[in-house]
Amino acid sequence: QVQLVESGGGLVQAGGSLRLPCAASARFFSMGWFRQAPGKAREFVAALNWSGGSTYYAASVKGRFTISRDNTQKTIFLEMNSLKPEDTAVYYCAAKSGAYSSSEADYAYWGQGTQVTVSS
Repeated sequence: QVQLVESGGGLVQAGGSLRLPCAASARFFSMGWFRQAPGKAREFVAALNWSGGSTYYAASVKGRFTISRDNTQKTIFLEMNSLKPEDTAVYYCAAKSGAYSSSEADYAYWGQGTQVTVSS
């Protein structure tokens, strides 16, 4: 059974940083991060293709967030800097076969989510 496990969430002040790891029980072609704020739909944050290491970001986080991987090819990270109150959400790790996608419908595997709260 495939498992994705996120961690690293918490409470941080605006302007602060957090790093979210996601450990997978299998290797995937692409992995990414989505987030869901209260009362809003889940939205794409960032994704990474293992082959070549190409990365993709939502416009709202580009330049502040960085997605990366470790050498095991089973763990990705989301480094979040210059956090804003509007970044408050539950952050989900997701994985899929094939190339990256920003659509949550294309991802077959999901973690349980980790809460990130940014105070003003």
